[in-house]
Amino acid sequence: MVRYTGNKCKLCRREGMKLFLKGQRCFADKCALARRDYPPGVHAQKRTKVTEYGVRLREKQKLKRIYGVQEKQFKLYFKEAERLKGNTGENLLMLLERRLDNVVLASGFALSRNHARQLINHGHFRVNGRRVDIASFSVRPGDTIEPGTKENTRKIVSEAIEINKSQPVPAWIESSHATLTSKVTGIPKREDVPHPIQEQLIIELCSK
Repeated sequence: MVRYTGNKCKLCRREGMKLFLKGQRCFADKCALARRDYPPGVHAQKRTKVTEYGVRLREKQKLKRIYGVQEKQFKLYFKEAERLKGNTGENLLMLLERRLDNVVLASGFALSRNHARQLINHGHFRVNGRRVDIASFSVRPGDTIEPGTKENTRKIVSEAIEINKSQPVPAWIESSHATLTSKVTGIPKREDVPHPIQEQLIIELCSK
């Protein structure tokens, strides 16, 4: 699968907001966006006014980069969101929030989304007692997520929890840092999405 391996701070600068791609490090004083609050590139500060299409495209790119999905995968999520009952935009955000890598991150078990994905891909997490090594695995209400039993795995997760102790856990997840377990108690709602996404703009773009 194609992955972005470049400077992650450039992505935040391009979107003009913190995407928290580096986890808690994004709260540090050395954040690149705080020092250079303009897009990367030689002629970035000379760019003309953004068109309506450009505004909608940037919103879609922002959402893709926050959750770390590529275009082909994003289209599959969008088709699924259209198929489900209810608001398509909210359904899209719900599907992305239910990704296993997002749940691991939201539970405080990883330092960043990339860190969560790496741990999952290497088989360090279990869902309902079974090892799952697919970061895009969609969790359901009642699912229990926990790290493997290896000492090194639990040490990594414990260290992440200590660093993320000030991070709030979403209402639809019950996380026990004492037992290193998280339980999905419901379906995420629009107000549970912590990112300032205007999903209607994305729907207008993708529906054409």
